[in-house]
Amino acid sequence: MVESKTLVELLRDRAQQLPEQLAYTFLADGQTESGHLTYQQLDQQAAAIATQLQTQITPGERVLVVYPYTAGLEFIAAFFGCLYAGAIAVTMNPPTKSETLPKVLERLQACEASMVLTTQSLLTQLKHYCAKQPELAAPLNNIPWVATDILPLSAATDWVQPLINPETVAFLQYTSGSTGIPKGVMVTHSNVLHNSAIIHHCFEHTPASRGVIWLPMFHDMGLIGGVIQPLYGKFPVTLMSPIALVQKPLRWLEAISRYQATTSGGPNFAYDLVCRQVKPEQLKTLDLSHWQVAFSGAEPVRAQTLERFAQTFAPCGFRPEAFYPCYGMAETTLLISGGIKTAPPVVQWVDSVALEENKVIPVDAGVSNARAIVSCGSTWHGDEVVIVNPETLTAVADDRVGEIWFRGAGVGLGYWNQPEATQQTFQAYLAVRPGGNAQPPWLTRTKRGEQGPFLRTGDLGFLHNGELFITGRIKEMMILWGRNRYPHEIEQTVEQCHPALRIGCSAAFSIEKAGEERLIVAAEVERRFFRQLNSGEVIEAIRESINTYHTVDVYSVVLLKPATLPKTSSGKIQRRACRQQFLSGTLKTVAQWQYQQPSDNTLSRLASE
Repeated sequence: MVESKTLVELLRDRAQQLPEQLAYTFLADGQTESGHLTYQQLDQQAAAIATQLQTQITPGERVLVVYPYTAGLEFIAAFFGCLYAGAIAVTMNPPTKSETLPKVLERLQACEASMVLTTQSLLTQLKHYCAKQPELAAPLNNIPWVATDILPLSAATDWVQPLINPETVAFLQYTSGSTGIPKGVMVTHSNVLHNSAIIHHCFEHTPASRGVIWLPMFHDMGLIGGVIQPLYGKFPVTLMSPIALVQKPLRWLEAISRYQATTSGGPNFAYDLVCRQVKPEQLKTLDLSHWQVAFSGAEPVRAQTLERFAQTFAPCGFRPEAFYPCYGMAETTLLISGGIKTAPPVVQWVDSVALEENKVIPVDAGVSNARAIVSCGSTWHGDEVVIVNPETLTAVADDRVGEIWFRGAGVGLGYWNQPEATQQTFQAYLAVRPGGNAQPPWLTRTKRGEQGPFLRTGDLGFLHNGELFITGRIKEMMILWGRNRYPHEIEQTVEQCHPALRIGCSAAFSIEKAGEERLIVAAEVERRFFRQLNSGEVIEAIRESINTYHTVDVYSVVLLKPATLPKTSSGKIQRRACRQQFLSGTLKTVAQWQYQQPSDNTLSRLASE
């Protein structure tokens, strides 16, 4: 059991007890080892960076941490350097072209940063970007920029340990922005250590574990799961750039095979991606027999994806029970729920029509309207989940869909400088029912009995046999033909209806037209079909499939150029942004079909025929 009270104590303990143990290996191109860090080396680098910070800022000030995807080890040192100085680290994805520079300024202003840490190479690149946009140069130059990769390590001897405690804010973890503007979650040292203990318990990590992580380190899954969890569990991890996965998805599995990783994973789309691109002859080169925890989270986990991946890579030694579906979010540090490591994923088949009415009716897999939903396990270490009617704010029974409310020691303090949003999201209370009860007598899940506070996740789901099942998000729910419709269900239907459409690259959303909510579908076209695309055939396939499987008419279908669908930096579909671009006419369109209201003359002619 870890006794450290802060992340600083945790790293210091590892550096003193296991100074020469390999902590991190980085593959800059996804294949070649470009650097390593032991616990002692990381401690020294963090102390040297902290010494520089302590001469320019005071504890509690925000420091923006912006590093290229290929500078993973430098990022880790800078992140811990902030903690060693008592500063609040604020991580973000690096600008890759001058057009993304405003996002850096936006994040700087949002968190009121006092300094920016980066590498010498990115700093030079940023100056080049500023030259192209002089209107941004002044505000960006008004703040100190420090290239940490050229700081002398000798400065570590002058480091002064900061006065921090478990409730000190360690960093701001910005939300993905998949349903709105990103907000900075205030995450304390105790939040991180509590969540790390849960992950360590659920994944059954030991010093003999081995990790391979490609997830962006500026996001919660990459930072908590890929950087802090290995430190917590005293086991080595091999890290790679997410760009390497995009360029050649098989590099992920090749790294797992090469380093005999026991833990690795990512969102559902990553498993889909490697399934689509792996060639039969490549399977012979992979050994996935050591893979014990193949976690899947951050977006809906599809039963079909799990089955396809397990079948495809069974010849490589992959076992289906290694799959570990889980659920979490930035507001809770990372993990909310997860299953039992040794058990195979639980898949519940329910009546999809009843689900649209927020009712959960279990059915057999082969019956009509059956929909498979993958369980995300249960909560751990005293954390609690309750399913709530988002309108009445009262708890609902296990056979009903509602909003997922959560409370536990991993929940952050709130959103930085956003008191109203903090109150709405982090300080929810169950409504008191007539007679004075906050919840019905059969609800024993809220053991402490209080009405709150709970975190409102904004996600929809239900509890069945003590397991949590996710069905969608409130903000993205559509009401079409009088029924609730989940966009990801429609998107899955779209992606399977024609080979010219890219998997994981479609968005379903609605707009109001003539007082009625109407369905819009935007979908990317595969590159190999782009030049000789039969757009009419593809659009007709989309319309027919949606009408057949969802009994809904499509108002408009938009076929998009490859890699143009709005997504977050972690790969989540931004349906609201896609909707805005559709309304403004700024989507990168290949072809578009839209329903045309018949004219009065046409209606008269049809009526007379």
